[in-house]
Amino acid sequence: MGAFEELKGKVKEKVGEVTNQPGLEREGSAQKQRGEAEREATQDRAEAKAHEAKAKVHEAEQKAAQQAK
Repeated sequence: MGAFEELKGKVKEKVGEVTNQPGLEREGSAQKQRGEAEREATQDRAEAKAHEAKAKVHEAEQKAAQQAK
């Protein structure tokens, strides 16, 4: 969702610039920034999930090694 918001914001920003509409330009800039933040948050969540999955695998390996003793 973030990438799409970012793209819509860039388009609005450029249309505002070309048509000399500062309000549309500001709206586009804000929408672009919101999209960037959403995209970054989505990436951070994905990285956190991957890290959590690795930790669970490591924990399971440790548990198995301990039980094998």
